[in-house]
Amino acid sequence: MVNSKGRAEIFVSGRVQGVGYRYFTEDIAAEMSLTGFTKNLSDGRVHVEVEGEVDEIKKFIERLRTGPSAARVLNVQIKWKDYEGIYPDFSIRF
Repeated sequence: MVNSKGRAEIFVSGRVQGVGYRYFTEDIAAEMSLTGFTKNLSDGRVHVEVEGEVDEIKKFIERLRTGPSAARVLNVQIKWKDYEGIYPDFSIRF
């Protein structure tokens, strides 16, 4: 059987800084038992790296496309990668 776990590197652009986007991301990752991190980038985007069940990651990405109520997501770029199991939990990086 094919491994059902994976990893995605995600870049979210739009009005996604200063609106609680990283906290929103952390909450839904915990809710979905996903691990990884999120952080603001100097160019205004939010970088998210997430690992877990591929089906859950896909649902997670759909939620990222909406974001919290104050956010306005314009673009979500996704790079799929092999699962490595390198994150103990999901955290916000500064």
